[in-house]
Amino acid sequence: MLVYEYKLDGNAIQYQAIEEAIRTVQFIRNTCLRLWMDGTGVSKNDLQTSCAVLAKEYPFASRLNSQARQASADRAWFAIDRFYTNCLEHKPGKKGYPQFQHDNRSVEYKATGWKLEPSGTHITFTDGCGIGRLRLVGNKKQKIETFPVKDIKRVRIIRRADGYYCQFGVMTQRKIEHVPSDSQLGIDVGLKSFLTDSQGTTGKRRRDSRGLVAVSRANTSNLPTERRQGKPLPSSI
Repeated sequence: MLVYEYKLDGNAIQYQAIEEAIRTVQFIRNTCLRLWMDGTGVSKNDLQTSCAVLAKEYPFASRLNSQARQASADRAWFAIDRFYTNCLEHKPGKKGYPQFQHDNRSVEYKATGWKLEPSGTHITFTDGCGIGRLRLVGNKKQKIETFPVKDIKRVRIIRRADGYYCQFGVMTQRKIEHVPSDSQLGIDVGLKSFLTDSQGTTGKRRRDSRGLVAVSRANTSNLPTERRQGKPLPSSI
């Protein structure tokens, strides 16, 4: 998966809406974690189901995109699953019991809740949080608009010290075509030459490494015996 990152350019009202979405993600994640702590035999499906319940109970949670709510529940389950794995593998030390999050800095959308313009210069978030249309500022060599929309599997808004950023996770497969040369080459290592191939080309042995070793030994021999053996020198009074 390729990750393309752009800086978001908007106004103060849009930044405030992003902060509200980030706090909503933290609320859903912590609520799902509390459901697991208080219940018995809570599964990943139970956390996903609780997202719909939270959307009905809390109006601010219903404004967030449904897939973004499910991604928030997945964050809680990742922490729970990591704890289970460490316990089953008898990992020494602390097992990493899930903790409530107080410093969330991102909100993640999947395939819905956003719309990228064909020019690739603006993105519009269409859920009820009211983020709206934002300008994408980034490297001109990054051309996110060249990828099909169906290949963009994740859109994440991240808050950092210098502003807000948008990450696009693109599902691609790297293909490298190798052109055969239809020729074979054999290599033989000898004493007179470092190596000789089947075409008669020889490689010279490097002699500079011996000089470096000699210089290193000479410098070491000038040190006291305690330093050469790794013992600390006595402190001078």
